[in-house]
Amino acid sequence: MISKEKKTAIINEYGRKAGDTGSPEVQIAILTARIQELTEHLKEHQKDHHSRRGLLKMVGQRRGLLAYLKKTDIEGYRTLIAKLGIRK
Repeated sequence: MISKEKKTAIINEYGRKAGDTGSPEVQIAILTARIQELTEHLKEHQKDHHSRRGLLKMVGQRRGLLAYLKKTDIEGYRTLIAKLGIRK
């Protein structure tokens, strides 16, 4: 689980305006932070299959949001994956 301060920093960095939590860029950035933290957890706890299922659901949700962003705003998509370090 990401901290409130980290989530607020992500919203301020990737939001289109102040308090923007619904844009795909913000949602993708928050999901990426959660995925990274859960990946670190699973490196230590390999047999935690419930968390692994949640991780796979988050990855699928992020993939769908990335596909939507790619379809609607290709330049925004390219800059976002470059900033987040997502390989696609």
